Amino acid sequence: MNRREVLKRSAAILGAGIGWEYLGRPKPRFRLGACDWSIGPRLNPQTFDIARKIGLQGLQVSYNTNKDEAGLSNPETLNAIREASTRTGIKIAGLAIGELNRVPYKSEARTEEWVWKSVDAAKALGASVILLAFFGNGELRDDPAGQKEVIERLKRVAPHAERQKITLGIESYLSARDHLKIIDAVGSKAIKVYYDSRNSADAGHDIYEEIPLLGKDLICELHMKENGFRLGEGTIDWPRVAMLLKKVGYQGWMQIEGATPQGADVVECYQHNRRYLETIFPFS
Repeated sequence: MNRREVLKRSAAILGAGIGWEYLGRPKPRFRLGACDWSIGPRLNPQTFDIARKIGLQGLQVSYNTNKDEAGLSNPETLNAIREASTRTGIKIAGLAIGELNRVPYKSEARTEEWVWKSVDAAKALGASVILLAFFGNGELRDDPAGQKEVIERLKRVAPHAERQKITLGIESYLSARDHLKIIDAVGSKAIKVYYDSRNSADAGHDIYEEIPLLGKDLICELHMKENGFRLGEGTIDWPRVAMLLKKVGYQGWMQIEGATPQGADVVECYQHNRRYLETIFPFS
């Protein structure tokens, strides 16, 4: 067989669900993407081209923006993002509602509709994880009332997420144990932690203790970040993080966020970040 025939047969095998093992190689354990807000315009088809230039496998797409709160709930916008993914070969690695940092989930009524509709958008785009951000105006530390309201709102949307097989990932400055309290209170397998080692370290938590505590069952996805530094040049011990993730059995996407020195070229920095992570993680 020539190369084209081999690729066609491989695609047919995988499409039939026979598996990577049939092809003589294990199923990929880790996949690498980036946040759209870190490498280009948010919620924009052009950012897929930047991701392809960097050499990434996927892109974490913003559900909406401050100028377009309907975002991916607009069929035209959703189709444009889907078409960009198909055209470039860059997968839609997940969604994120970063606007919750500006319009807090804990207090603004319209955010409940955002989260509910983001589940439908994720399902339509073939994504399985939605990041819910709790920074800025949405900060949860030292706010028990805010945490309580978030729990009640997550209880209302969790059954919808479960039905659609979508995970809602909480990203905040809370400790792993505080995240566990929220997850236990909601009582749904659809609620997990979106783990960011840099954020946790900056908040004073021990990331090398938290990763094993949460484990593969409660970490839904990862941000790989260094504020103001390229990966491998900041203070996070990434080889140790990689060792812990492999030890707990984590599998799935990791998204590069930030990790760009001020004034540096984004594409060049992200190509460096990609190459660095490829030295410590096996990507397909």
